[in-house]
Amino acid sequence: MTAEACFDPEAGLLPLAEVRARLEAAVARTSRPPVETVPLAEARGRILAAPLVSPRDVPAFDNVAVDGWAFAAASLAAAGPTRLSIVAGRAAAGHPFAGTVPPGHAVEALTGAPMPAGTDTVAMWEESRVEDGTVLIPAGFRAGANRRRAGEDVRAGATVLAAGTRLGPQHLGVAAELGLDRLPVRAPLSVALVSSGDELLEPGAPFAPGRVYDANRTILRALLETLPCRVVDHGILPDENEPVRRFLHEAAAGHDVIVSSAGASKGAADHLTGTVAREGALDFWQIALKPGRPFAVGRLGRAVYIGLPGNPVAATVCFLLLARPFLLALAGAPLGWPQPVPLPAGFAFTKRPGRTELLRARLDAEPDGRLLVRRIPREGSGILTSLVEGEGLALVEAERTRVEPGEPVGFLSFAELGCV
Repeated sequence: MTAEACFDPEAGLLPLAEVRARLEAAVARTSRPPVETVPLAEARGRILAAPLVSPRDVPAFDNVAVDGWAFAAASLAAAGPTRLSIVAGRAAAGHPFAGTVPPGHAVEALTGAPMPAGTDTVAMWEESRVEDGTVLIPAGFRAGANRRRAGEDVRAGATVLAAGTRLGPQHLGVAAELGLDRLPVRAPLSVALVSSGDELLEPGAPFAPGRVYDANRTILRALLETLPCRVVDHGILPDENEPVRRFLHEAAAGHDVIVSSAGASKGAADHLTGTVAREGALDFWQIALKPGRPFAVGRLGRAVYIGLPGNPVAATVCFLLLARPFLLALAGAPLGWPQPVPLPAGFAFTKRPGRTELLRARLDAEPDGRLLVRRIPREGSGILTSLVEGEGLALVEAERTRVEPGEPVGFLSFAELGCV
């Protein structure tokens, strides 16, 4: 796309579905980071680079599921309770029973122990009664009860985790259960983060009239660091073409991704998107989303460029809804978009068709137990505290013009969006 076409005000705004389609195309033509093998303790949050195939059955042997008495189901009486003689000894986790339990006998067995030879069923202590060297099993006891079979969790040769899985604690636990201490993962994305604007001050600097503190970089860095990214903070760029141009080319040479906020609008001082359009390639620029109209994605050299709005709420919303899943896909995960949960609205809302709107919202429990989506009343793109008051976003689709109280509206929780 040429710079002239990209900045043509008649070109219109891209609808959300088209934005997502273009991001999917950008992922398809971008190579994934290289593979490295890391210790299990360093793998949390990383992207698995190859399928994880189990080298063995889990559990590796039939084992006892409860504390009780192990015996053969064939010893159970056809009717009424069964009395079994107690064999001396015990089966415990890590300490198998050495002998074989004869028919008509039972042996004490503790949770996790290998099933003693000659047994296939376990009665809990609470279900049985010991009398004079025998144990009484109640009538109707089910054969095979309280026995975990080998391979019940995982079969040898089964694919346990697919390539592209983002590794959480539960995935690492499965790898440990298989006896693995290292995993092949994608290297983290190298991300250059920058803000743009002469009005911006670093937090901690003396305040000056007409200036604002840069909140965007703090928010975006915190969000990026929840992803498989290595973030380099490049500070604040001035509203001057040559420093912006120089930064972009240097960042593109040393990073996989450049993430900027501000500098993506139509103003004469907004140089970031214009430079990418002229000297690289811009896939799109303005989108039919509120908050978040100036959202740009393109490429400069080998680096992917993501240009976020300057207003802090708009920058955060665009990152959560679009940039975050895009970055995860670039890092090697499957591309998946946040899925709103339909819940009844606790508000009325009217808008024009043609633009998707995201309202800051919270969930309130009604006396009958229903959850209602409540709108946060202060919603300007610069009112950052609305993100603190809210618990998520209510999504109103582009062609929907009215939300009535009680009607379903899509709710995206901040936790689901990774903003925790």
